[in-house]
Amino acid sequence: MDRAELRSRGVAAARIALDRSRHAVLPETWKRTRLLRALAATPELGEIRAALAARQWEQAHAALAHHFVTRPRRFAIGRDDRTLLAHWIRHDFPSAPAEAAARADRIVAGDYDLLGYRSLRFSSALPDWHRDPVHDRRAPDGFWSTVSYLDPACGDHKIIWELNRHQHWIALGRAYWLTGDQRYRERCIDELYGWLDANPPLCGINWASMLELAFRSLSWLWALHFFVEASADAERPWTVDLLLALDRQLTHVERNLSHYFSPNTHLLGEALALYVAGRTLPELAASRRREETGRRVLVAEIDRQIAADGGHCERAAQYHRYTLDFYAFALRIARLSGDPVAPRFERATAALAEAARLLADDEGRLPHFGDDDGGALLPIVERDAHDARGSLGIAAALLNRSDLAIAPVEEALWIAGCREVSVPRSTSEIRSAALRDTGYYISRTAGTSHVVIDGGPHGYQNGGHAHADALSFTWTVRGVPFLIDPGTACYTFDHALRDRMRLSAMHNTLTIDSLPQSVPDGPFHWLRVADTRVHRWESSDTFDYFDGSHDGYAPLEHRRRVLVLHGDLLVIADLVDGTGSHLAALHWHVDPRWNVAVAGRRTLFTTDGHTPVELFVPDGHIESIAGDDDSGLGWCSPAYGALQKTTTVRVTHEATAPFWTASVFDAHRVNPVVNVEWVPVWAEARAIAHGAALRITRAESTDFVLFAEPAHGTTINPRAREIADATWRIAEMQTDARMLYWRSTPDHHIERVAMVDGRLARHEGAAASHGIPSCDDRSASSPQFRNSQSAVRTIS
Repeated sequence: MDRAELRSRGVAAARIALDRSRHAVLPETWKRTRLLRALAATPELGEIRAALAARQWEQAHAALAHHFVTRPRRFAIGRDDRTLLAHWIRHDFPSAPAEAAARADRIVAGDYDLLGYRSLRFSSALPDWHRDPVHDRRAPDGFWSTVSYLDPACGDHKIIWELNRHQHWIALGRAYWLTGDQRYRERCIDELYGWLDANPPLCGINWASMLELAFRSLSWLWALHFFVEASADAERPWTVDLLLALDRQLTHVERNLSHYFSPNTHLLGEALALYVAGRTLPELAASRRREETGRRVLVAEIDRQIAADGGHCERAAQYHRYTLDFYAFALRIARLSGDPVAPRFERATAALAEAARLLADDEGRLPHFGDDDGGALLPIVERDAHDARGSLGIAAALLNRSDLAIAPVEEALWIAGCREVSVPRSTSEIRSAALRDTGYYISRTAGTSHVVIDGGPHGYQNGGHAHADALSFTWTVRGVPFLIDPGTACYTFDHALRDRMRLSAMHNTLTIDSLPQSVPDGPFHWLRVADTRVHRWESSDTFDYFDGSHDGYAPLEHRRRVLVLHGDLLVIADLVDGTGSHLAALHWHVDPRWNVAVAGRRTLFTTDGHTPVELFVPDGHIESIAGDDDSGLGWCSPAYGALQKTTTVRVTHEATAPFWTASVFDAHRVNPVVNVEWVPVWAEARAIAHGAALRITRAESTDFVLFAEPAHGTTINPRAREIADATWRIAEMQTDARMLYWRSTPDHHIERVAMVDGRLARHEGAAASHGIPSCDDRSASSPQFRNSQSAVRTIS
């Protein structure tokens, strides 16, 4: 800690200790008279302030309601929008009213969906706001800083907090506006009073996390704008009580911002609540201070938390989506309220949305890299946690960028207030790309394949939301998830499950001697982490190539090459570099929609209505594992709290390092692969540091793939630098390339060639009339192969 952090923590600790002492002597309670002090002393609030001073609560409520209905709009929705917005939604999304009503009816009946848990019920008419109904445990009462919410004895704090975010009030509001059913409004007001009774200021688990107070504050702002009515004489003074409690919670947030405790999306969410509440509620005296604090943090964190490529620095797809939603909502409020900071938020939103669109497949699914807690900022429409269509649709509408949208979404109407949501562009316009700063490399074949490779650093700061997944990848085939990241499952309630889901064996990467690349130390810390290095990324119209390594098994090195031939093959070659005998294990985690059949060194994957995918390995032992409790393999967590049986294909190979292992996936099946085997790589002494080659025998042709590292590009043999123009040979091809692929017909015609980092490819057995057309458009002008001495010059 530097001096600033020590000073900040010291001041906070002293203040909390003082508050705790006061709480022990005289616990704070909700007192409506305090709202008078919290309100701004402005003429337009005179009638409200007079009613509060006279303790005429119903009159104060009626005056507040009239004020909010008639004042200028400052929030995403306004009362003047209700009729037109509901009309638009019914027209553009005809099923929305029925879906909204069905969801709201369940909430009125006390039936809640929280995270990955469905149909959670509570024993009383209103929820016990401190209880985890899944594990039947209740968090203790007491001063907020004394609640050990990470202790499983309290239950799973994520479940308790998810309910207390009150985001289901947004669902009630949506249904109320679309149907006019008063039950939804009454349920929200009933829950408000139930919550206030159970959660006096600074008491209990629901005051322990500033982020949770921030989310709840935003939900209350939505509820205020959904449910406030001009004629509010004959009802409880809920606007008085809501504003009073909202002001108290915002004060708690601004006094305990997560500058040092959790300076990531926690800090962003807290700042967003202060900014939005400050800009939306000038009626509160502290709003100017809060909006300035929130704005300052949001602007400062753009450079700290958003990488130059637009990715979020935590490198977890779920938290990237959170951050996109934060800045998109801040942008909407800034524009509505005329804040000059809006262009800064616009640029941040655009960068985050562009990265999210690359990470998402053509159906809008994000990969499960890193933690996924199942939460959302704006769950207006029910979506799976990995579904980014809503977030991208909001960003597309706010930025007027159809290239970001995947489909028209209802959320864009609620948030952006914009019906003219552009029709999404064809997915064929989205190409392969690299988020180099964040460390994600995306290979995309329109309508066929979406591969995301993790080549980035291990998380952000302490890596609290990172997994031991260096060089892993996910793969969607023809719109169906195929190789998946198995997810998160839980945070603190089950320590063994938490660690298991983060370990390397639960990701599509290689383990050595059954060890993880990075070693966890508690639910949000690491004892040791792998450092990843990307050596090469090359993308073209016909193939993508990735080459990376990490030191998680030092002094051994794991180096992975990935070759994607668009619409054809996926080739993964893994090198274990070092000395000694070791057991390498590849883990391929398959989405539950696929059936798996292992036969020898090949595995067939089938799913309804789609062309099969087949895996071939040149050596090693393949086994299929489903729902195994001993190894922990064969499970996935599609959402926080949910654990589902699936299949893990494990390929093991034991050898003396350095050695290679490879996997070839045939997803095209037009010229199907029938066998894969290693072939030797010939080179002059000291010319090559390591190299491997595969012969892929197909029904109508033979493919060859070479991966090589010149000795002068490493430190293995410094004297090899003296070698000039070193080449190596595989089968009938001589080259100096680090990656070379070609396809040969039975009569030795060369149909396709792809090369990376090479100057020549000489086919010694070709006839004079044979040509070598390049796979890469940038090599289309290369000289044709006229005799055995001609060279094809390609990218370098």
